[in-house]
Amino acid sequence: MPDSAPLRAFSLSENAAKRIIALAEHEQSGTMLRVSVSGGGCSGFQYGFDFDTQVEEDDKVFERDGARVVIDETSLELLTGSQIDFVEDLMGSYFKIENPQAESACGCGSSFSIAL
Repeated sequence: MPDSAPLRAFSLSENAAKRIIALAEHEQSGTMLRVSVSGGGCSGFQYGFDFDTQVEEDDKVFERDGARVVIDETSLELLTGSQIDFVEDLMGSYFKIENPQAESACGCGSSFSIAL
């Protein structure tokens, strides 16, 4: 199993940890939130969220209060310094990534661009 990465690379807010735990209760034991970045979206890159029970060799695992998030190394390069939060507002409830590397983001917050 891969090493857990240092929290400064990626972190979870208290709200995100609580929501991950609540959602994982309805899934298979050992379920983690997988966060990924792929090409696409209206700004160039888009975030992906899924549940997973497997940790791959190139994954890093981040944990807070029993909630676990797994991110592959390629995605983590674009997420370094980021924090995942869970937001409930008039637009709905959703996971939100606060990414200091993002130069711009779309209006819905699910895609972003960076200067390479």
